[in-house]
Amino acid sequence: MINNHQPARGKPRVALVTCTELADLDPDDRLVLGPLATRGIAADAVVWDDPAVDWPAYDLAVLRSPWDYALRRDEFVAWAAKVPGLVNPAEVVRWNTDKRYLAELSAAGVPTVSTAWVAPGEGWVPGDSGEYVVKPAVSAGSQDTGRYDLADPEHRELAAAHVRRLSDAGRLTMVQPYLHAVDTAGETALLFLAGPDGLRFSHAIRKGAMLTGPDLGVEGLYKAEDISARTATPEQLAVAEQTLAAVPGGTGQLLYARVDLIPGPDGSPVLVELELTEPSLFIGHADGAPERLAEAIATHLARRP
Repeated sequence: MINNHQPARGKPRVALVTCTELADLDPDDRLVLGPLATRGIAADAVVWDDPAVDWPAYDLAVLRSPWDYALRRDEFVAWAAKVPGLVNPAEVVRWNTDKRYLAELSAAGVPTVSTAWVAPGEGWVPGDSGEYVVKPAVSAGSQDTGRYDLADPEHRELAAAHVRRLSDAGRLTMVQPYLHAVDTAGETALLFLAGPDGLRFSHAIRKGAMLTGPDLGVEGLYKAEDISARTATPEQLAVAEQTLAAVPGGTGQLLYARVDLIPGPDGSPVLVELELTEPSLFIGHADGAPERLAEAIATHLARRP
């Protein structure tokens, strides 16, 4: 276990917050441990819902992989509000863990994937054409997410069953058109990390298409991803900056941000997710990224009283 809670006296202590299934951190996140040690920062992997953790003993608590929170969001948000030195902070966690933030960003002028919302108890009748994605408004790691071709009668039935399953569990459902460019161009994730003068662009990656068909409610917590390095275009960077400019409270409070974009029907990038709570940062896919994340953590430590 990485988590020994006994760093050397006098060193800043940082909790890297994770979940029970990844008690030793996601492999990508482990890449920051060396650069943190080089900077004299002691880091522990700490499970967010472990009642034995002494959170005030840490100078900073960095949300990394608490990916089991989706079915316990209220508990997770309440926990975040009690943790001193949490980054990203609790109010960001509250806002960003419910994807209704997409509607706010769209209203602010950010080009965002079109979304219909189906509240628990509301009826939903699928159309008879087009491909759509059905998913809950609160989820992590593409859990409970499926792709449906409504021209297929079986898919129509499965899509309706998916919405009913979420509704019966009291969960708000999102229905979005499937953006076919993800099958060719892929999804672009733009990663931003804190620097002395604010949030800075660090690197970008390409994610291949993940949704191959309906969700039958039997998947695990994680799905395999096809990741490769990518050079962000000026248009993608512009949309990312526009998105971040609309974050409530501003970007000065953020340690990191991930902006996920897919080309829309006209080829221009549209926002599919803004990840501010527990995003994979893919620091293993860009030279110097582990060091930049360590420096971002050091920057936030320096701001602490």
